[in-house]
Amino acid sequence: MPEFSTTREVKTAKGRVPGEVGIWLFVAGDLVVFAVFFIVIALGHVDQAEVFARSRASLDMWVGVLNTLLLLTGSWFVAVGVEKCRTNPSSGVSRYFTLAILCGLGFVANKSFEWGGKISSGINPATNDFFMLFFIFTGIHLLHVLVGIVVVLLIRNTSRRPALGKREMQTIESGATFWHLVDLLWIALFALLYLL
Repeated sequence: MPEFSTTREVKTAKGRVPGEVGIWLFVAGDLVVFAVFFIVIALGHVDQAEVFARSRASLDMWVGVLNTLLLLTGSWFVAVGVEKCRTNPSSGVSRYFTLAILCGLGFVANKSFEWGGKISSGINPATNDFFMLFFIFTGIHLLHVLVGIVVVLLIRNTSRRPALGKREMQTIESGATFWHLVDLLWIALFALLYLL
């Protein structure tokens, strides 16, 4: 019995890991790299507690909260879109991916306003170690969001095909996995930079 049909009705085998092996290797590697970033931030909190506390207090937590809500909402839309592709695909399923893209663009706009406000008030990566890490690591994450938007565009286009076979579902699931990684990384960055 095949894992997926060649029609719009797609069935998922129980116990199967979604997506392709390559995406999971990429996710594992990216998590290792970001774990190093998280350790660097945590060490900075220990070594320069006063500088980090003062700098963190100058961040607008509601900007971080809004970004978190945008990414969580985007991930929810992606998850619903993937499930619809598996169980009841139709021409309208792509709207969930479109809404996720809009959430990603909202994140980019919000982050741009935040950075612009900091830079216009004289705060930049040279201000202190906290802001150096803040701009570098949120910048690397922002790059992930931009790539994620392109990936969700790809899976949105894939979801519009008249037939979703095994290959198309692997593309959709792999793209969704990357988007969820972006979300997970932001949650950790938000906690380390805005809340600690």
